[in-house]
Amino acid sequence: MPQLPRSRRLRQIVFAYTINRFGTWFGYVALSIVVFDQTHSALAVAALLVGSQVLSAFLVPALVARVESTSAPSSLSGLYLFEAVVTGGLAFVVSSHFSLPLVLVLVAVDGTAALAASALLRAAAANSARESVASLGVDEQEREKAAQEAERVANAAMNVGFAITFTLGPALAGLTVPAFGAATALIIDVVSFLACGAIVMNLRPHVDDAETASVQERLRAALTHIRQAPTLRRLLVTQAVALTFFTFSGPVEVAYAKLSLDAGDSGYGVLVGAWGLGVTIGSIVFARSIDRSLRLLLSAATLAVGLSYIGWAVAPGLVVACAIGLVGGIGNGVQWASLISSVQKLTPRALQGRIMGAVESVGAIAPAVGFSLGGAVTALTSPRTAFLVAGIGATLSTIAFLRINTDAGAPAQAAATQPEEEPSVERLSPEAEAAAARSSHVGSSGAMTQG
Repeated sequence: MPQLPRSRRLRQIVFAYTINRFGTWFGYVALSIVVFDQTHSALAVAALLVGSQVLSAFLVPALVARVESTSAPSSLSGLYLFEAVVTGGLAFVVSSHFSLPLVLVLVAVDGTAALAASALLRAAAANSARESVASLGVDEQEREKAAQEAERVANAAMNVGFAITFTLGPALAGLTVPAFGAATALIIDVVSFLACGAIVMNLRPHVDDAETASVQERLRAALTHIRQAPTLRRLLVTQAVALTFFTFSGPVEVAYAKLSLDAGDSGYGVLVGAWGLGVTIGSIVFARSIDRSLRLLLSAATLAVGLSYIGWAVAPGLVVACAIGLVGGIGNGVQWASLISSVQKLTPRALQGRIMGAVESVGAIAPAVGFSLGGAVTALTSPRTAFLVAGIGATLSTIAFLRINTDAGAPAQAAATQPEEEPSVERLSPEAEAAAARSSHVGSSGAMTQG
């Protein structure tokens, strides 16, 4: 597996991201269990999942633009501290006077900060990766190639971190909640936020000229770029559609394991574990595929998930379903990292944080739609039918991904700071360049710009 670039800042970012994801699983499992135990309603659990994402998705781009506009070195740490305080409030509520409306409000607030921090940390990783090769004694074309490779290695490292937490986090949280209570699991989540805040204390967004660029102007620059970069726009729309079908599985898996496969609670755990193992393998596959076409990786990974869902629709038993789930998990592990690398490749450096905010918003809204549709199809038909619909939709999304030539997109180097681009590069329009130039001044020190 290619090594992470020699950058202390980048290693801190990857470490912080991994700790954050690990703690988040404790919060997710604890809240899901306590809400179900208190309400005995799967609908309430669905409201918890949707509430943590939908409202947040609309607020995240503005919050990212606001945080990027401050010159305070602890702005990202402030987001993690805020999450720690809100999660501490959740621990108090679930341990004393449970109130579902209050839990949903706190989760929505926390979710907004979490998605913004994730977007900023992703942007920070991309910028730090580029800075790690900025001093190479090669021509501009070779340096750009090295920068894009460094970005993909950084994304691969973050993806491996996520896969590790995806495998261990839910299992450990599942042991912690019954043994020590939901409040204890939430306190562990609080500690993870405080640790992240300490690790990224000196990491900050790019310095912006607040007098000449308001939050609205900075958001307008990002929207202008998306509108006038058709490859990026199609990529985001296609991912939203694919992710909607991917997340059909959320409310379907339990019923599928217990009713369709007759595997019981333990069978459900084994099925999810097989998928998680696949995610870990997929993360390693992506890390070893740095020289592969992003378009092919993204398309093949999407196809793997789609065909796995179709396979689940016809699987005769648990063993076959687990084997199929392993393949789907591998696709899952490759897909998101390929998307992030593709978006970064198509985004000027000055807009990385805000475009990552848009990606996080897509990653929040689409699952809410997918959860709802998956639950509805299951209620009206059966779990197998729901997986068949999801599989067909995801598989068809592969065709759209194949038609998007992300490999020929613009490098993530800020178009606003390099007006003399190669003519073949898809770059900001003059209007978008001007907006980006007003709103983001990228220093050579690589101040940070990203769960």
